Amino acid sequence: MGRSPTDKPARLAGKLAQIRKSMGLSQAEMVRTLRVERSLSREDISKYERGLRVPPLLTLLKYARAAKVSLDVLADDELELPSRKSLER
Repeated sequence: MGRSPTDKPARLAGKLAQIRKSMGLSQAEMVRTLRVERSLSREDISKYERGLRVPPLLTLLKYARAAKVSLDVLADDELELPSRKSLER
């Protein structure tokens, strides 16, 4: 029996990129901001932002905390991120 693909939010990749860009960070700086240097690289952030991979739950939680939004805002395609101004550092 094969493995079926998991559902993922269609807008997640764009939201993650929007968070990083609104904070004025490079992908490498985002790794440091999330404090995941030991487990993730800039390339991982790139894959998340291009929708090639879905971040682990704890990494999504760190994104949400960095952006000062609840996790459901990232996971729910029907919810919008707050304005760019509120995401800035």
